[in-house]
Amino acid sequence: MQNQKRVVIDYVSPSVNCGEFYIKRVVNEIVNVDAHVLGDGHDIIAASVLYKHEKDKKWSESRMRLVINNEWQTSFVVKKQGFYSYKVEAWVDYALNWQHGIERKIDDNQHVKSELLEGIEYLKNIKAISKGSDTDYLDNLINIFSDDAHYNEAIKEATSKKLYTIFYNHPERILSNESKEYQVYVDRKKARFSTWYEFFPRSASEQKGVHGTFNDCVRLLPRVSKMGFDTLYLPPIHPIGEVNRKGKNNTTEAKEGDVGSTWGIGSKHGGHKDIHPELGTLEDFKNLIQKAKEQNIEIAMDYALQAAPDHPWVKEHPKWFKWRPDGTVQYAENPPKKYQDILPIYWESDDYKNLWKECLDILMYWIDCGINVFRVDNPHTKPFFFWNWIITHVKAKHPDVIFLAEAFTAPKVMQQLAKQGYTQSYTYFTWRNNKHELIEYIEELTKSELSEYMQPNFWPNTPDINPYHLQGANEAKHIQRYVLAATLSSSIGLYGPVYEYMLSDALIGREEYLNSEKFQFTYYDWTIENKLIAVISKVNHIRHQNEALQQTNNIKFCHIENDNLMAFYKWNDSKTNELLIIISLDAFNVQQGVVQLPLQALGVTAGQKIEVKDLVTSSSYNWYQEWNFVELHPTLPFHIFKINK
Repeated sequence: MQNQKRVVIDYVSPSVNCGEFYIKRVVNEIVNVDAHVLGDGHDIIAASVLYKHEKDKKWSESRMRLVINNEWQTSFVVKKQGFYSYKVEAWVDYALNWQHGIERKIDDNQHVKSELLEGIEYLKNIKAISKGSDTDYLDNLINIFSDDAHYNEAIKEATSKKLYTIFYNHPERILSNESKEYQVYVDRKKARFSTWYEFFPRSASEQKGVHGTFNDCVRLLPRVSKMGFDTLYLPPIHPIGEVNRKGKNNTTEAKEGDVGSTWGIGSKHGGHKDIHPELGTLEDFKNLIQKAKEQNIEIAMDYALQAAPDHPWVKEHPKWFKWRPDGTVQYAENPPKKYQDILPIYWESDDYKNLWKECLDILMYWIDCGINVFRVDNPHTKPFFFWNWIITHVKAKHPDVIFLAEAFTAPKVMQQLAKQGYTQSYTYFTWRNNKHELIEYIEELTKSELSEYMQPNFWPNTPDINPYHLQGANEAKHIQRYVLAATLSSSIGLYGPVYEYMLSDALIGREEYLNSEKFQFTYYDWTIENKLIAVISKVNHIRHQNEALQQTNNIKFCHIENDNLMAFYKWNDSKTNELLIIISLDAFNVQQGVVQLPLQALGVTAGQKIEVKDLVTSSSYNWYQEWNFVELHPTLPFHIFKINK
């Protein structure tokens, strides 16, 4: 037999896969909750969102408001890291229903003595839980509702705002209904806002032909900090295999002196818990972590679950690899790429429990050394449920840890990794180049369900990807691509110094760097200063000073009649920081256009003065109209305007 609940709760959002996976937020962000709430007949109904942190014993409450067509909304703020649960509760509010009914009858000049007597029951119920002056007020109402001599006063109080407020604040929730519980995982702010810089430690030396060390990396920390980066990501720092080691430019035979790929992990010097001896010692690495921390930089490590043929695992744990009848293991492939220096892990091994435990132990080892950020190599080639298990275990003990998924693969695979727990995700931004495809992609990331669980991290380039549009590109193109990343997404990354030095020589017909650092170390003059470095530094510091750029989802594209110009409005949740960004997508010519201000979103009307201040040049302009002229030159192909009203 069905229960007597009279209110239906439907389409609760946000939710991912109907609550199968949690949504994501960072500390002090808002969760906006919507639900369809409806009851039979014409009775007044009410609804609330109940929420609590995993360590709280009691639920907090945020009352929902009816927007339109049985759609209800409210919000709550998540103030602590960890899991929150939330659910919708709804009920017929009989007290408010009584007040609404008696009000209509009084307006119709009906005598409502009987209705006043009915109301006394609601007053008594609320009086039992009321305090102070409310109790005295309710006592008085009980008396006058039952006394004909006070009829006129009684009908006035029966329809009063004060009584409505008391009823609203003390609902009885008779036969209330509840939705299922949903979860939101709350991370530290860095999960949402981070600025990554990547370089190879072995290329950090001041001397030509000399292998770089962790101490060289310490020397470069002020440069990284000055450029405004808060995360320094290092490709794998572990011993590099000597069997099947790759030569320069990915040749299959290494010559004497070739250092191999850093992702060919494991040798006689150790495996994933060890350090390549030419980089230094564990103490040197810990010193780098500490020195970086002193400059507000976190070191991010590469977590690559694969093994060189001479990795200690091959002999110690042979079941972790799939052996062929001829006694060999098929090397890793991603056609047309071949990785003869890497043996893939056999994830279906009978010994998978020990394999999983070792993978977890690796993370815990480096976390104990001071690492809280991991860029994970090719996570889409490992089981989804493995990632759910390992990330859940790590976050339960170390909630500050952040995982970036390096998976340039099918959209739904990337999305599934985010659902399973990854904090951030690489994206297709690297290949989105024209106005239409950029807007379409950003709208997908910020206006669909993806916005609830997938935090994008935009990289103009990586050691693996030298996109065609950057090969031989001029300074304006490099500025344009970095500013697009830095203003569209709150988490961004850059592989340098090849980017800021505009070193984009490529393998013919491939989106790969010629003389790639993946297979050799390179000498750089790290003291070089240029305009591109100055622009990157300025933009990064603007990001740190403006909350509107520290989140991704608050974005509205503005109309501008020029496909070579893109304009968008960004704001923080409190709208105390509002920006208008205009970027030219033409790296060679001056572009002009008339941009439409989002007046409604800004809360202003045409004719009202708006000051826009360029945060790069400090130039200010007063705009009075909805449509305003802009012109951008390749020498500085963007505006980041701060809006002052």
